[in-house]
Amino acid sequence: MARHVLVWDAPNIDMTLANIIEGKPTARERPDLAVLGDWLVDRAGPDDDVEACVFVNVAPHVAGPMRGWVLWLLEEGFRVFAKPKQGDSDVDDDMLAHLHARQDEGGLASVYVGSNDARNFLDPLEHLAEDGIETVVLGFAEFAGGLTQSDLVRFVDLEAIDGLFAEPLPRLNLEALPPEGRWFEPVGRLGGDRDSALSRAGG
Repeated sequence: MARHVLVWDAPNIDMTLANIIEGKPTARERPDLAVLGDWLVDRAGPDDDVEACVFVNVAPHVAGPMRGWVLWLLEEGFRVFAKPKQGDSDVDDDMLAHLHARQDEGGLASVYVGSNDARNFLDPLEHLAEDGIETVVLGFAEFAGGLTQSDLVRFVDLEAIDGLFAEPLPRLNLEALPPEGRWFEPVGRLGGDRDSALSRAGG
């Protein structure tokens, strides 16, 4: 029986989403992790072991509001690793420690890492790949740096997973265009600067 493990860097994905939409993501703008769970299971064999883990760094002011989301994740079959947010702490080392522990146990066929943090993940993931483990990163191509360019790590853009998002994100992503092309809609109004200039001039 092969084992497949996902580690999901919730703080990093949320921060990247905030950069994309230029604001705090709402539930509608965040990825539907139930869809991601189905996507993972579909890629495993019928007798394989699939483990999906969400890692969160909990600041005191969000502990209460986050509780409902964590309960929902547990009901959907996800494991959750939570630790208190202290200073600039994060969960990257915890994610890597979990992957290495699963590797040491044997039978690890593939790992999926939901993060855009090339600085912390690229080298360790390439080492896993060199050991014969299929290594896949799930993220946003325009923010993932070297994670999209490695010859050893496969990169999957999160918006390429059908149904993961309720509606398209407002991304200027030219790295992962569909073969048929894609429209990008304006965020400003034609002649807006001209109108402002005329108004200031009394025109």
